[in-house]
Amino acid sequence: MTVEQITYENIDPKVRNTIMAGLCVAMLAACFDGTIVGTIGAKVAEDLGGESLYAWMATAYMLCETIMIPIAGKLSDLYGRKPLFLIGLGLFVGGSVLAGLSMNMEFFVCCRAIQGLGGGILIPVAMAAVADLYSPSDRARMQGILGAIFGVGSGIGPLLGGYIEGAVSWHWCFYINVPLAIIAFALTIKKFPTPIDDGVRHIDFRGIGLLTVFLADILLFIEFGGSKFDWISPVSAVMLVVAAVLLFLFVKTEKKAVEPILAPHLIRNKTVIMAAIFMFVFGIGMIGAMMFTNMFVIYVMGLTTLEAGVWSLAMVAGMMITSMASGALVEKTGYRVWLIVGPILSFLGLYCLSGMIVDSEMIVTQAVRDAYMTRYLIGLFVLGLGLGCMMSVVMTAVQNSSKPSEMGMTTSSVNLLRSIGCTMGTAIFSLVINSKLYGELQDNVSPDVFQQILDANGGIINTGVLTFIMDQNPIFMPHAGEIMAAFANSVDFSFIAGGVIILLLVIIGVIFKAQKPDADEEFEAVKKEIEGKN
Repeated sequence: MTVEQITYENIDPKVRNTIMAGLCVAMLAACFDGTIVGTIGAKVAEDLGGESLYAWMATAYMLCETIMIPIAGKLSDLYGRKPLFLIGLGLFVGGSVLAGLSMNMEFFVCCRAIQGLGGGILIPVAMAAVADLYSPSDRARMQGILGAIFGVGSGIGPLLGGYIEGAVSWHWCFYINVPLAIIAFALTIKKFPTPIDDGVRHIDFRGIGLLTVFLADILLFIEFGGSKFDWISPVSAVMLVVAAVLLFLFVKTEKKAVEPILAPHLIRNKTVIMAAIFMFVFGIGMIGAMMFTNMFVIYVMGLTTLEAGVWSLAMVAGMMITSMASGALVEKTGYRVWLIVGPILSFLGLYCLSGMIVDSEMIVTQAVRDAYMTRYLIGLFVLGLGLGCMMSVVMTAVQNSSKPSEMGMTTSSVNLLRSIGCTMGTAIFSLVINSKLYGELQDNVSPDVFQQILDANGGIINTGVLTFIMDQNPIFMPHAGEIMAAFANSVDFSFIAGGVIILLLVIIGVIFKAQKPDADEEFEAVKKEIEGKN
């Protein structure tokens, strides 16, 4: 029986374009649901009577997505992108339908976890598939398109959620994934490029188990540290000790594994290491910069959730422009220029956003408001330009520095660090904002009012104090100006802090250099054997 080995060298261009379109549709759906709960979460919790599990709507998705990223990457190297992609698509759409049908919060959280497993397969496998479909010289352009899709999906998700929830109901925010999944399935069911198959596959079950528990432990520590338990506490100590032991056992296991889930020799690939560090810091700074932008214009500038979503399209537009431009031009310019310009533009965008200060009287005339909203629009657009310069360029450098047989593993390892960085960014900047807000309120309201705020908020100062004003609480309405100004100044500080973190990436950009992949002797030997059979 003749074995047909399909690669980017012999795949039908029409089939390749069809598959790429399907990958883009699936990526779009996964990115929608990664952010859509931020808009509809409160309504879902209210309808299902599960306010106590509110945080788990996002945490369950994030946890399962992050854990699945490295597993999916390695398995796609062993079994091919197509079966993993279709499994991920099935999990994602199944979880979406069940989430829309949910009758209680516990079931809904479980459905979000299933969605996260699907999303954790779709995104890294789609990115790795680009390396199978396109030659090294074309990968940057296609990664740029995927990067633009990533930005569009993440940016439009909250806007789409707010619109659908208002027009129909929140249930349809999940049902909308069904037609997208059907389109993606129809477009990708044809022949994918296939891995070199020598008939022998070794799954690193022990490594998968240890990595799964390690990531769950460290992500839950980051997510709930400082809220469910103190950072310095017996619970924190136990979780950190468990993480250290699991990491030690995982490294020891991977050194002996035939097909390790994360190969120890990756540490010798300087491009992969620099890219992983870059995307980790990028994740922290990006989330820190973006997590409070909508909240600022809603609470301080008076926009509705839907209006805030529309304004955020300025950032999406910026990301699309530079993501596609960097992909198209990186072969001529090299990687370094984009990884230097990107952080600088991002910093300038955040610096622009940081200038929207209000005083304790909250006197914002129409002229001032218009000026602030113009500044907000420009800041978001420039921030988007900066963010779009980086992600697709880094992924292309990683893939062009990787062995063909390890493309999924290297791509997913960098995505894993980005995902962990985003989780850490959420925790770090929540802590920064809340700490700054505590100091601002302490300085700007009387001791009696400050104590009342503490008592009413369960002894904690966080952004939840804004609900006092939104609900027109009669106790705090006389102090609404001071409370809102304290929040505005705290968010302003987070913009600058996020900008400084992203600006640090210039250091990595200056020294960043893509190396050629090591010879993949086993891959080439099996390839020649198959070609001989043909």
